[in-house]
Amino acid sequence: MESTDLPTEIVGCEIRDGVAWLTINRPKKINALSSGVVQALTAHVRDLQADDRVKVIVLRGSGNHFSVGYDISEEVEVGLARPEDWHGALSNNVGLSMAVWASQKPTIAAVDGWCLAGACELAMACDMIVATDHAQFGEPEIRFGSGPVTLLMPFILGQKKTMELLLTGDTISAAEAERLGMINRVVAPEALDQTVAQLAQKIALTPLITLRLTKIALTRAYEAMGLRNAVNTNLDLAATLNAAQAPEKTEFVTLVREQGLRKALDFRDSRYGALT
Repeated sequence: MESTDLPTEIVGCEIRDGVAWLTINRPKKINALSSGVVQALTAHVRDLQADDRVKVIVLRGSGNHFSVGYDISEEVEVGLARPEDWHGALSNNVGLSMAVWASQKPTIAAVDGWCLAGACELAMACDMIVATDHAQFGEPEIRFGSGPVTLLMPFILGQKKTMELLLTGDTISAAEAERLGMINRVVAPEALDQTVAQLAQKIALTPLITLRLTKIALTRAYEAMGLRNAVNTNLDLAATLNAAQAPEKTEFVTLVREQGLRKALDFRDSRYGALT
């Protein structure tokens, strides 16, 4: 087993048998995507493009969850307010998702437990998703006054289901995600790593140049449909949205600052009650 020279405190990177395993290592924070995690993951993905030992990249979370998305507590602590400030921060988040999307090495998300918000976008940016039957997918950020950062879901699920999920903030099970074509397969938790390893090994049998050129062709096909333009347009709107004021959002942010994220999330979810 070989390791890269990049930092491994919050993002681990192991290379074995032609596959790079990137692991988000913040289990006590349910692998929330802090700015440090975003920076480290982006650096790993970009550096692995030039590493000819690697044919496939796997993204996963430590513990029993993939990730709950971007670190809300960190965003509140930083105190972003103006659209231009939000645009800079969100550009880093979009940069990670699009680095994964545009990777010339095939990418697989190995998902257990929560896969929410920015983490759901990160998983959708991967070429394939294998999930356990415990996994839950969704982008609930609309419920506290935010919205999708990397607008990939319309290209994955289509118009009707995307509208439903992004306007309600609902989550869906792995079985439903597979039925909708969002993920490739569902397995038992104990079979996740082995299933992903077998899939990655099958892909890794293909010559590296063939994988690269095929990935470029597929990426360009989706971008010809307008994917990258949609992502860039949404980034501009998301910066304005995150800076916009609403009573519910003000209450949510106040609770995060004064009583912690758990109380704020309870407030958010209680508003939907039986509708959740």
